[in-house]
Amino acid sequence: MKLKWRAAALRDRERIMDVIALENPQAALDLDALFEKKADTLIEQPKLFKSGRIKGTRGAVVHPNYVLVYQVSDKAVTILRVLHTSQAWPI
Repeated sequence: MKLKWRAAALRDRERIMDVIALENPQAALDLDALFEKKADTLIEQPKLFKSGRIKGTRGAVVHPNYVLVYQVSDKAVTILRVLHTSQAWPI
């Protein structure tokens, strides 16, 4: 199974890292590593996490404050967004 990141998810991830890095560059790097690790887990166990708010999506909690919103198809796991838990979805 392949892993794909949508452009919106990559922008979310970059924005999150930029904000966190202003205060704590190491924390930003650590969180980014968590995003990668969780995404890799999805390839092996794509249905491990609960269904999302929108039909056909799922949400993987990466950290108490961040969720990877993703979809699963026969051939790929696609990360749609990286959201702070206080954000409304869909956006």
